[in-house]
Amino acid sequence: MGRIDYLHDPTAPPANSVVPSVVAFVQNDAGEVLMIQRSDNGRWALPGGGHDAGEFISGTVVREVWEETGIKVDVLELTGVYTDPGHVLAYDDGEVRQQFSMCFRARPVGGEIRTSNETTQVRWVAPTDLAELNVHPTMRLRIEHAMDRARTAPYIG
Repeated sequence: MGRIDYLHDPTAPPANSVVPSVVAFVQNDAGEVLMIQRSDNGRWALPGGGHDAGEFISGTVVREVWEETGIKVDVLELTGVYTDPGHVLAYDDGEVRQQFSMCFRARPVGGEIRTSNETTQVRWVAPTDLAELNVHPTMRLRIEHAMDRARTAPYIG
């Protein structure tokens, strides 16, 4: 299924759903960031996805990272909540979702990198190389906030 991200675009279709979702900022011991290339839009992103009924939100983080990357993680902390009504995601099936995403810092505890039906590439990326990747501006914001260890509270916006 394809996806188009609209960010403060007056031509964007109106949202018809809101789904809580998560992304995980995972760094290995070398300081590299776990990144995926999405199969639905070709952009690079942090691994993540929608929260399912019956899950704790930390369980969503663990499940989504495992499903998309093959890496097992422990969740450490919340780094931000992102609910910009001007950021909508339009899917091929007619769903137009307003962003509602929580970003969590996590650490790898096992597994081996692999792709999934949602990812075309998975790799560890040095922070200095992140600028070279095609990453949506809203995802860059999550990465910047998660990398900022001086923050004393999560971003709320």
